[in-house]
Amino acid sequence: QVRLVEYGGGLVQAGGSLRLSCAASGSILSFNRMDWYRQAPGKQREVVAGITSGGSTNYADSVQGRFTISRDNAKNTVFLQMDSLKPEDTAVYYCHVIKISVNYWGQGTQVTVSS
Repeated sequence: QVRLVEYGGGLVQAGGSLRLSCAASGSILSFNRMDWYRQAPGKQREVVAGITSGGSTNYADSVQGRFTISRDNAKNTVFLQMDSLKPEDTAVYYCHVIKISVNYWGQGTQVTVSS
């Protein structure tokens, strides 16, 4: 069983920054990769960024150059630094891992960007 807890969301003006954190219940070194997803009202959940156990990263085109994913293995935590936020970044952000073919999700954290 894997427990993921996200925090760090909030309300920010366009152009501002937020840093999301995802704390895992166990060692994140056991996960091949960890991802951040988001879901805006009325839209499908989409992947935002991912990071492998080796530290390789990838990003959705819509956030490339503005968001940075990183990990702290000692704290079993993955971060998502979000800069130059836009109103279209407004969504609930979720942490996600797959372990032994089972998908695990956190409860989500709301990010709202005002124009």
